[in-house]
Amino acid sequence: MKAQITQPITSQKVAVIGAGVSGLVVARELRQEGHHVIVFEQNNKIGGTWVYNPNTDSDLLSLDPSRTIVHTSLYESLRTNLPREALGFRAYPFIAKEEDKHRDPRRFPGHREVLHYLEDFVSEFGLSELIRFETEVVHVEFMEQRKCAVRSRTKDGNVDNEVFNAVVVCNGHHTVPNVAEVPCIDVWPGKQVHSHNYRVPGPFREKVVVVIGGAFSAFDISREIAGVAKEVHVASRSITNANPTKQLGYDNMWLHSMVRYKFDFPFLDKGVVTVDDNRVGMLYQHIFPPKFAPWLSFVGLTWKFSTFPLYEVQSKWVAGILSGRISLPTQDEMIKDVEAFYLKFEADGIPKRYTHNIWDYQFKYYDWLAAQCQIPPIEEWRSQMYAANGMNRNVRPEAYRDEWEDQNLILQAHDDFLQPLDKGTAEHWNNGNSAEMEVKDSDGGCAVGARQIN
Repeated sequence: MKAQITQPITSQKVAVIGAGVSGLVVARELRQEGHHVIVFEQNNKIGGTWVYNPNTDSDLLSLDPSRTIVHTSLYESLRTNLPREALGFRAYPFIAKEEDKHRDPRRFPGHREVLHYLEDFVSEFGLSELIRFETEVVHVEFMEQRKCAVRSRTKDGNVDNEVFNAVVVCNGHHTVPNVAEVPCIDVWPGKQVHSHNYRVPGPFREKVVVVIGGAFSAFDISREIAGVAKEVHVASRSITNANPTKQLGYDNMWLHSMVRYKFDFPFLDKGVVTVDDNRVGMLYQHIFPPKFAPWLSFVGLTWKFSTFPLYEVQSKWVAGILSGRISLPTQDEMIKDVEAFYLKFEADGIPKRYTHNIWDYQFKYYDWLAAQCQIPPIEEWRSQMYAANGMNRNVRPEAYRDEWEDQNLILQAHDDFLQPLDKGTAEHWNNGNSAEMEVKDSDGGCAVGARQIN
């Protein structure tokens, strides 16, 4: 459906729930569009799941509703599975700060460097003033005349009610684990832990461990535990061999054929959206529930894509729609679009839980959103870098983060970083942040640095 661009109509008062990656970029794009923005964050700092906490939920399976909840799923050793060039926002490239000894200059940095990058993003665009820390949204009520009443509660217990024109939900999906159903697991005498509560391998020393799942966290955690455990057995739907096979390069790891997270919106009344086998429905283009569009939207539900740039373009679309600069289809048209999408899922035999997995059409989806916003499509180097990284991970599963062969794409990326996407990026580079790029071979790979030019 072709984008309809009109002149800006009005500035809206918008509540953003969450100050993680999606919430921060939503706040930036909304303010860039001229809206009045308030971000509600229940923790005392920005970053969402990128804030490491060595503590875990009091219930290690995270099933007990009365448990003490820790809102992060990071493990101590986590490094990004995408290179920083591809991971960062288009309007604020993820450049290594090699001159700062406290930063991680690696191309695939650890989680602390990602948090520092988000803190830099907040500082660069002055977003801190928009955020109400230690304030939890407990209820959102939809009123007449397209208004939303947001009830929030501070850490001290103070309750506030405030009326907004729109609400953007950015509360993530890495807090409420979706625990695998395993027959007779309740009588198994061993210890059960969801990866949400995994931090370090020490507690698994000399134990026989079963890891259920086949995504990136299972890949990393199984290998880390194998360094201390007696045996590690990985069970995943993606493993099709009926007989157990030994993991190449490990004497104590086996793969078996056979853990996800659940979307959770406790502040919304039943019926606003449904969550059925992790399908949040119904949502037009994974963002707008037709009945409540555009005053309710969700940014950050999609997965199997580089989250930062995708959340960025989703945010641009939401901001433009709320200002009236971009028009949505009618409610009936959106409903028909979603229904057709669901019918295709059913016809292809794809389970509902993969509704928001956009792996097969990730670039087409991004480019559709970009066209709606009238900005350039995904960069060619970025799509090629995703592909190169995937192939390199298959060839070098243990070393892909430190050895690579896409130096030409790195150079293209850094050349592109010097071509501002918008005014905010131009100001970023013009404020003394232009970078001179240095590329050098390093053990068959490539080390990239950025130096300040005074």
